[in-house]
Amino acid sequence: MWDERVPLHTGSAFYDVAGFKAGRNDLRGFEADEVGDVTGKRLLHLQCHIGTDTLSWARRGAVVTGLDFSGPAVEAARALASDVGEEQARFVEADVYDAPAALRGETFDIVYTGFGALCWLPDLTQWARTAAELVAPGGFLYLAEFHPVAMCLGEDGSAFAEDYFARGPFTYDEPGSYADMSAPTRHNRTVEWQHPLGDVISAVTAAGLRLEFLHEHDFTLFKYLDGMVRARDTSGSRGGEGTVYRLPEGRPRIPMVYSLRASKEVSA
Repeated sequence: MWDERVPLHTGSAFYDVAGFKAGRNDLRGFEADEVGDVTGKRLLHLQCHIGTDTLSWARRGAVVTGLDFSGPAVEAARALASDVGEEQARFVEADVYDAPAALRGETFDIVYTGFGALCWLPDLTQWARTAAELVAPGGFLYLAEFHPVAMCLGEDGSAFAEDYFARGPFTYDEPGSYADMSAPTRHNRTVEWQHPLGDVISAVTAAGLRLEFLHEHDFTLFKYLDGMVRARDTSGSRGGEGTVYRLPEGRPRIPMVYSLRASKEVSA
């Protein structure tokens, strides 16, 4: 499924690869503030897809490695890195659970996971252990993800339509892609899992990382609830360059996105 969607995504208006090549940064404004200065830092992006977020960190000065299980996605990321002059960016093909072996025990100052990654993982405990193994002493894991509360709401956003504690697996057979819902596709079966916020935090801390913060945000990246309004990303001290979606003024706000940072202590 993911292999088939790589050319769909690289050619889509959603990813706007031409705009990225022209200099756009795809990180959300709050991410830059919460991660901090990445100049010269070794950053690993797990489940990096075609590499636009990975290379956005490179544009901020990080020495980046992206990892994804889709060969075509890794090839697209490498080509994009070459096109934008980020020749030092490295992309590795491997399943996320196999990352420590694929990277031969290398560790990183920052391990980053972005939006829409955790729902594809059946074993959150093993994912957290894997991420913790990849974090160098004194470094940290940073996660920005869709909030599970928002993902359980009905289309009108006024009530829960899904069971928050139903973890899955959930199997779907739907054509198209979030980048182009009308695109004709052949490989449409997917299996997803839902991870309540408590499960995420418990897995991260049980893996030996110290939670520094958990932040919740009142906007998201897709228009999936009725009445959502499009807005410019103004999160963080510098804001972002992308578009976000919020509920209109007058409606109760809900958490739609969350971020967390968890560090690995330096051994005595």
